[in-house]
Amino acid sequence: MADFSKSHSPRFAVEVHQNPRLPRGAREVHAVVTVTATGSGGLPLPVEEPRAAVVLMVDCSGSMNRPPDKLRQTRLATEAAIGALRDGVAFAIVAGNHRAAEVFPGGGRLAVADDVTRAAARAAARGLTASGGTAIGTWLRLAARLFDSLPDRVTVRHGVLLTDGRDEHETPERLREALDACAGRFTCDARGVGTDWDPGEVTGIASALLGTADIVAEPEGLAADFTAMMTAATGKGVGDVALRLWTPHGASVVFLRQVSPGLEDLTSRRVESPPRSGDYPTGSWGDESREYHLCVRVEDAGVGRELLAARVGLVVREPGAPAAPPAAVPGRGHGLVRAVWTDDLAAATAVDPRVAHYAGQTEMVRAIREGLDLRRRGDTAGATARLGRAVRLAHLSGNEATAKLLAKVVDVDDAATGTVRLKARVSEADAMTLETRSTKTVRVKKPSEDE
Repeated sequence: MADFSKSHSPRFAVEVHQNPRLPRGAREVHAVVTVTATGSGGLPLPVEEPRAAVVLMVDCSGSMNRPPDKLRQTRLATEAAIGALRDGVAFAIVAGNHRAAEVFPGGGRLAVADDVTRAAARAAARGLTASGGTAIGTWLRLAARLFDSLPDRVTVRHGVLLTDGRDEHETPERLREALDACAGRFTCDARGVGTDWDPGEVTGIASALLGTADIVAEPEGLAADFTAMMTAATGKGVGDVALRLWTPHGASVVFLRQVSPGLEDLTSRRVESPPRSGDYPTGSWGDESREYHLCVRVEDAGVGRELLAARVGLVVREPGAPAAPPAAVPGRGHGLVRAVWTDDLAAATAVDPRVAHYAGQTEMVRAIREGLDLRRRGDTAGATARLGRAVRLAHLSGNEATAKLLAKVVDVDDAATGTVRLKARVSEADAMTLETRSTKTVRVKKPSEDE
């Protein structure tokens, strides 16, 4: 059982935001749950007992030679990432094409970062060469085997994957099988460099393994991006955290979505934890805060009655434990979601600001995806309507980053009404950047921020 008295473990706090009042006959309860972890960032790691591990999976397929500078920049980025490793982090480098090979340290194991191992790993990175095809599932499976070689005390297990092309040397089914096999064994950030890769594949990898996805349009940006990912990954304090939702008899979870800092639907990932509870994986945590939109369907208790619609807590699994271990360790903090029926229509129809904000953000992401798909299919009218809706929602929510990305795909006549025109020419990099980063959301502004 995990020992949460150790100083390297974060402390969790849970806060629920909702309007609990429902009109007569209503059954759906909405709430935004804020989970904040503190107390793990920047703590020294014991070299003799590593508690964090990272596997770098670097695309070394033949396309990395086109242009030649891409491979050179990838080597430099890998060296930079290694240089950012904190002492005491276990790590390995995997070179991937249609096969997967251990570049460092070899022998089916990981090295522990110190001055000597970092220097040796940088030398190995300088020797990376490119040839062959692309089968990302083989890279992920090798990373999983490397992580499995670690002792249970290594609670944070994180992959960093870079590709410049499409997964053409295995079937989509084989990649899905690899992702299913790796889920719960490690988290993974995925990056696409250039514009010849498939955003759906890269974002799908990150989604399945509870990591982040992004585009690095120019190879010159790889070093900074790799360094930032490595810093974030090794700043985590605990590995396999899940939200545990309890609901009363007759109630059910309609959906649970992470809505900040990015959108991720967790509904289908529920693992039953009887009685009347389910666990939803959230990956590894450092010092950070995330928000989740929860919708629960309950039985109508009648006007004047109050019901506990859900109880939100946290659990942490040991590495390699089964999906719903009986010895799951409760996290710190819990939140209560309430339902109160009333005949006061004004009170019952008021929407909590956070719930309204994230409902709009979710619709914005959906509108961007649908708009880009319609644009690819040549449906100008449909694409204009959906991307215009996304522009309006980005404007209403204050999502300036997404608004800027949208402005590279459409000419905005009036953001407040969503009046736009599709640009005649859009670079592939701009379209892929919008698609890849569309799930990044912004938080509700505090009142002082609007003054």
